[in-house]
Amino acid sequence: MGGKILRALVLGGVLAATAAGAQAREAKDASAGDEAPRHHSRTTDGARTSITPYIEVSQAVFAELSPGSDVLTYTNLAAGIDAGIAGRNTQGAVSVRYERRIGWGDNDPDGDVISGLARVASQIVPGTLRIDAGALAARARIDGSGGTTLNPLVSRGDSSSQIYSFYAGPTLTTHAGDVALAASYSAGYTRVEDPKGFRSAPGVPAVEVVDDTFTQAATLSAGVRPGDVLPVGVTASAGWAREDISNLDQRVDQKYARLDFVYPVTLDVALLAGVGYEDVEISSRDALRDASGAPVIGRNGRLRTDKSAPRQLAYDVDGLIWDAGVMWRPSRRTALEAHVGRRYGSTSVYGSFAYAPDARSSLNVSVYDNVAGFGGTVRRALEDLTTDFETSRNPLTGDLNGCVIARANGTCLNSALSSVAAATFRARGVAASYNLSLGRISAGIGAGYDRRKFIAAPGTVLALANGVIDENYYLAGYLGARLDERSAISANLYANWFQSGLSAAGDATALGANASYYRRLTDRLSASAAVGIDGIEREDPFIDQWGASALVGLRYSL
Repeated sequence: MGGKILRALVLGGVLAATAAGAQAREAKDASAGDEAPRHHSRTTDGARTSITPYIEVSQAVFAELSPGSDVLTYTNLAAGIDAGIAGRNTQGAVSVRYERRIGWGDNDPDGDVISGLARVASQIVPGTLRIDAGALAARARIDGSGGTTLNPLVSRGDSSSQIYSFYAGPTLTTHAGDVALAASYSAGYTRVEDPKGFRSAPGVPAVEVVDDTFTQAATLSAGVRPGDVLPVGVTASAGWAREDISNLDQRVDQKYARLDFVYPVTLDVALLAGVGYEDVEISSRDALRDASGAPVIGRNGRLRTDKSAPRQLAYDVDGLIWDAGVMWRPSRRTALEAHVGRRYGSTSVYGSFAYAPDARSSLNVSVYDNVAGFGGTVRRALEDLTTDFETSRNPLTGDLNGCVIARANGTCLNSALSSVAAATFRARGVAASYNLSLGRISAGIGAGYDRRKFIAAPGTVLALANGVIDENYYLAGYLGARLDERSAISANLYANWFQSGLSAAGDATALGANASYYRRLTDRLSASAAVGIDGIEREDPFIDQWGASALVGLRYSL
């Protein structure tokens, strides 16, 4: 019942945002092609809107190549909406899709799938008060270590799960003379619907899959620009972030206060420095135990929390933090920022690079270091998502591919969604994406590395996970081309290498590729065909899984 309510809230919230016109540009479904009909209107602030609702029917076949040879046949009935707006006060993008799969045989796949992505920014009071919001719905395959793979193989088992997340919050900016003042608050909710929430094996840490999390973050700052009062720019800021994870009542609580300085060396280069204080605590309770001392599993498949047990600290770091860096901005199309310092009790490195030499291409690289749980990581990824994006979808399943396409800042969600293990962690990694558009041809690639060192309280059922490391390498690429005014082709590929210290199954490699052809039959009716292959390979003695799919379908744009 709770899952149905959550799906309705996510779908209703996304559609409400669309109906309000909160869009930046149309998000094009790869399976529908680049020439799908678009319906435009003009808002009161001169924004250009594009809203394309659609319904779709397709017939698919899945052939198991390994370890068996079953052939599954099913019909897809889908409805969705792609929309966008770019106005003076409102920008955003939404792509949401609901699909019903109907199997032809007793063992063929059945079920409902919701997938979508939304990011909205609206100036309630121009220049002073802004509201930001974002939402995600995705299907993922979860293995025994909690590692996930987007675009999962068609499965008759229960390894596929739905992930939902959304956040919203205001940002206030104003001035008091030369002093710039800012304040922000955001709250978010994330849920993972997984029928096998607890996975255990002899001699390895127990893996508990996230149930749901609630996150909050607030910041205050006051600062002056270089030259206004002093030769250097000075900003004083304070912040608080908290993540409450339902599994074992885990809690991440972070507070900080700091001073940041900016010293311009040239018109293009500035030196950066910051110093402050932080206090980070992570705590949890133990699982409820039965008479034999074994943890009790609840009806939802997760560990039951012992509410009477005292809260135990898993991580407690406080003290001085500092960093030094450089900022280089030779033009509005190029920006580099790099920092090195001390945070979370050890050396910390982070930064970003963005380069868009023209309107046809963009390169983005980010290096990160943070402490969070799964919900906080997904919320941060949604906050970083540009309001001007296009989704990339698997033409065979309709699922999100993980990477989005954007003129200013293309990005991938793969690192945020790489694992749904419930334990908190320190995440370090790098993510990069490159997008290119040349007339009728568009292409892009995303790659990254994510390293998570898990944090768990001693004396609890998750204690064995403390200090264990998961590593994830990923690569995703796409290519699209318009053949003529009525037809287009596209291709996608992905690779994911997951190395987990939480699993007895060893390393796993997920690989896949697909290609599709689109043809517009009338102004509103289009046809498509697609083929693809997907596989997951593991170390011996575990069995590899490979399968091939094919699909033909019709879409009617309303």
